[in-house]
Amino acid sequence: MGTLSLPYPDDLLITSGKSPQALEAELIFLLAVKLFELRRLSLGKAADFCNMNKLQFMYELGRLQVPVINLDDDQIADELRDD
Repeated sequence: MGTLSLPYPDDLLITSGKSPQALEAELIFLLAVKLFELRRLSLGKAADFCNMNKLQFMYELGRLQVPVINLDDDQIADELRDD
């Protein structure tokens, strides 16, 4: 597995009011959310990416108002089709 080192300014740490570990966990979570939204990671892989279980990740997605079911229009039509 690759490793990413991401520098961030000290004022981000100060304005967040979080410890460095908590801020870094939040940044990793937000990256996982965005990768999930872009369909680069599945729900399970995104949850793993930020060290959460699926249920916890789904709850956090809901808190951010990010849809858990990420289907495009064609996929929704296929699901609703009465075959």
